[in-house]
Amino acid sequence: MDKVWFITGCSTGFGRELAKCVLKLGYKAAVTSRNADDVKDIVTPYTNSAIAISLDVTKQEEIHAAVTGALQKFKRIDVLVNNAGIGYFGAIEESEEDEVRRMFEINFWGLAHVTQSVLPVMRGQRSGHIINISSIGGLVAFPALGFYNATKFAVTAYSEALARETAHLGIKVTNVAPSGFRTDWAGRSAKDSAIVIDDYAATAGANKNTVRGYSGSQKGDPVRAAKAMVEVVESENPPLVLLLGSAALKNAKHKLAALQNDFDNWEKLTRGADYPEGE
Repeated sequence: MDKVWFITGCSTGFGRELAKCVLKLGYKAAVTSRNADDVKDIVTPYTNSAIAISLDVTKQEEIHAAVTGALQKFKRIDVLVNNAGIGYFGAIEESEEDEVRRMFEINFWGLAHVTQSVLPVMRGQRSGHIINISSIGGLVAFPALGFYNATKFAVTAYSEALARETAHLGIKVTNVAPSGFRTDWAGRSAKDSAIVIDDYAATAGANKNTVRGYSGSQKGDPVRAAKAMVEVVESENPPLVLLLGSAALKNAKHKLAALQNDFDNWEKLTRGADYPEGE
């Protein structure tokens, strides 16, 4: 159990449960949150194997300081878990650009900048595993979540490209795509647009109310999710995409079927866009 984990967004949800899980199992961990005091209770029992670090993933100087602090404590980073993220509800037309840009700064650019800071460490070690917490919303888009989906689709694409770039260096990448879990995501961690357009009440409005309504009673268990992520890190051949939760599996399979249907039904038109043979 000599792996060193670096986990972002550990004050609540997946990050908190994962930090508790890996430390209990005997791993070492840099446990980060925007305010280190919010995770002191996690690290206090593990003086030698844990460190609490303040980290706002939208601030480059804090990213550099956090990675440096982890390396000073542990000398290496074996597993990076990019978990920090927020939600936002609003139809595309209702969505406020400043709020959307803030979400992109956290969900995508924060993840990307933390990864870029840790990659030289893993590259030097010729080993490592990067876990990016995306969402089933990074594979399937839903009303009221279009811009949130856009941040997570970006994470999915980023993870796939990164995996292809780093495999020969001994660095593995897994994109985790959960469905509904009993975290704060659908509660205080997600804002509503201040703009409401009645014409979207039956689509975006209805889905927002549904998702908000089941906050706290989702089927997904964050503790079991944390254990699943540890199992993936310990596996010899981890997946590029890990679905978590039965709803994630159901929605992903529906998306695959819909894509296959479009590909098959429009194959002639698709192929017809090429130059004819011999030209």
